[in-house]
Amino acid sequence: MANLDRDANWSLVVPLKPLALAKSRLAPTADDGVRPGLALAFAQDTVAAALACSVVRDVAVVTNDVRASEELAALGARIVPDISATGLNGALAHGARAVRALRPGAPVAALNADLPALRPAELRRVLERAVDFPRAFLADATGIGTTLLASGPGVELRPAFGGRSRARHSASGAVEMVLDGVASVRQDVDTGEDLRAAAVLGLGRYTSQRYPAAAELRLPPARP
Repeated sequence: MANLDRDANWSLVVPLKPLALAKSRLAPTADDGVRPGLALAFAQDTVAAALACSVVRDVAVVTNDVRASEELAALGARIVPDISATGLNGALAHGARAVRALRPGAPVAALNADLPALRPAELRRVLERAVDFPRAFLADATGIGTTLLASGPGVELRPAFGGRSRARHSASGAVEMVLDGVASVRQDVDTGEDLRAAAVLGLGRYTSQRYPAAAELRLPPARP
């Protein structure tokens, strides 16, 4: 068990691509002119919920996007320029180092930026469980990817996000957290089906306000 109090203040690292390049897999659902705003709304809902979580001290967003930087900083996030130039996992490792440069003993968790239904209480449950392990992760709703990877004080994050990251994180020695009642932390959005599933859970303020009736979206039919 990691030597960490359950009320410890976590630092979260959230990676975000330039908005013009984000959410390409949503192309069948949202046009080029819609996806950047949708990606920003997802990130705003994610960051707002994370900052409202009682065990989260701060959120560092790793991005070079000017618009996203302004909007997310206004919510209270710290913006860390992405100087890694080595993709998603390089950005996360860079963000974790930036956090620990200021707080060397901080527990750190990488969190996806596309969790528009995220609930602070559910995130707290996940982070409280993560306290029990040096490194731990939460699989996404499909059971293939990962939405959160946590590391305790003094433990390197070693992110391996993208594609079949559940298997890679498990192979790296991170412990998979199996929890009920945390669907909002597991439901990231890459496809129209994912967005519909997130809407069933309840979209956050920013996604709901921008697309209240999904009028600009081509959502797939609901599954029986």
